[in-house]
Amino acid sequence: MNKKLKRRGTFYFIFLSVKYSCWKIKNHGSAMPVLIRIDGRVYRKNFGEQAHQQEEEEDFNTGLEDGSDEPCDAFAVEETERGYQCAMDVPSPLYKYIIGKRGETRKKLETETRTFISIPKPGVEGEIVITGQHRSGVISARTRIDVLVESFRKKQPFTHFLSFALNQPAIQERFLQFKEEVLEKCSHDCGVSSSLFQNPAKLHLTIGTLVLLNEQEIQKAQELLQKCREDLVDTITEGKPLTVEIRGIEYMNDDPAMVDVLYAKVHMKDGSNRLQLLADGLVDQFATSGLMRREWGRVKLHATVMNTVFRNDPSAEEPNNRATGKPFKERESFDGRTILKLFENFQFGEVQLNSVCLSQRFSTDQSGYYASSGQLNFS
Repeated sequence: MNKKLKRRGTFYFIFLSVKYSCWKIKNHGSAMPVLIRIDGRVYRKNFGEQAHQQEEEEDFNTGLEDGSDEPCDAFAVEETERGYQCAMDVPSPLYKYIIGKRGETRKKLETETRTFISIPKPGVEGEIVITGQHRSGVISARTRIDVLVESFRKKQPFTHFLSFALNQPAIQERFLQFKEEVLEKCSHDCGVSSSLFQNPAKLHLTIGTLVLLNEQEIQKAQELLQKCREDLVDTITEGKPLTVEIRGIEYMNDDPAMVDVLYAKVHMKDGSNRLQLLADGLVDQFATSGLMRREWGRVKLHATVMNTVFRNDPSAEEPNNRATGKPFKERESFDGRTILKLFENFQFGEVQLNSVCLSQRFSTDQSGYYASSGQLNFS
């Protein structure tokens, strides 16, 4: 073949490859498939027609990341007189994603896997039971439901969070003094108002957020929290409270003139990193169990004191709320430059941390703090 023609053909092939990749990115947002991890198994989420499908009708590839079949021992499949059967626990709020609009998702699953899928009535907690004549079909249906459930679980707003309470009276008093001085000296700054400040009774450190959709999942989180005592907490704390100093303020975004979240910085009184180790260790334990998503490599220790989400929603807890599938309302940022200058080293006080709380979102107990679904005391 003529060298020029061969070279031209090579260039044309490269051109087509690049053009195809750009088309995939334009139409699907990325040329790489979305990976979903469940109990150590990795699945690819199909591009297919999902960009044009409704939320309840998303489609998934049930193969593993390397394209192999689902291992036969991944699920407990029981052989019966009528074929094979597999039961699985799914929280009732997620049933609708398996059923789909007008039952189309369930019908599609049943048709493609040649199985029958029995789902409890809406709002009734129970097992989803998959039956079929072929073991492979039952395993395929179970796998696809697992991926479907995990995908939509990630879109649910968080319901609980692990926290350290910072609402001791002395800290609340200093926080209210901070609020009073900020409003006195900085209220003329763009966007600064009393509606931005945290409820002093709910001052806390967030360790990580959880989506717990039924009592069984709450019980599992409670048990894991207690298990963390012997595996982690006692080793780090030695059964003694951690003395923490709340001192100084910082902002989260890049421009101090357009701040959304202002937080108080947290320091161990003895200069150690034990609080960081404890927070990171708890996230590791809960993420490994599947109860919590690991958002970052390490926990950012901070106590939110001002947040623009409080402007319209005083009950909001965190700046990085889990996605709900709906766009966030536009925030009205505030100018934090004067606040940062005047209160750079503001002393909120010292507090002894002696427990980790499994706190309920959008709740209040008798003290004004979040209602607790569980607590681990370590001193």
